[in-house]
This record gives sequence, C-alpha cells and structure tokens, in this order.
Amino acid sequence: MNDPTPQADVPEITAPQITLYTSAACGYCMAAKSFLKSRGLQWTEVRIDIDPAQREKMVALTRRTSVPQIFVGDTHVGGYDDMIALHRAGGFEPLLTGKEA
Repeated sequence: MNDPTPQADVPEITAPQITLYTSAACGYCMAAKSFLKSRGLQWTEVRIDIDPAQREKMVALTRRTSVPQIFVGDTHVGGYDDMIALHRAGGFEPLLTGKEA
C-alpha cells in the first residue's frame, strides 16, 4: 500500500564523531570513557603515549599537553572536567546532535 502523502526530504542528522586523545595511565581518561559509555556514546580513542605524532597533533590542535583532550566533531571540549562542566551547564548534549548551544 502506497502512502499518497508526499514526504519532504528531511536530511538525516548524523551525530558528530567524538574523539578522545588519551594515554594508558590516565585516571581522567578512564573517567571520560566511563561517562561517555554511561550515555551510550561511542568514540574514537587516539593514544598519544604510543604514537608521538598523534601527541604532536593534539598539542597543535589544543595547545594543551594534558590528557584527555576531547573533541565532538571539530569542537574542542577540553579535558574531563571541562566536559562535565559543559554537561552540567546543558551544553554537551547539543554538541552531540550537531547543534551548539
């Protein structure tokens, strides 16, 4: 059975990719991953402790040397504390839908 009602072409909204720059011995990195996992989110992890070129890239992008450094799409969220503060202020979820607050 065909639906005669024309449907408007609605572009599908894809969630921006979450990228975490991390190292193995980092409690805040584990906390960030736990937080994201608790929200049912997926991410790409970039280990700067095993790839010096990625560490250089992270520092060039963020001007920070500490981990984690968290990106939602092209938006640099900052570290774990920054992400939690943004979440508490209601600004993290809009980033996940591609709409900045």
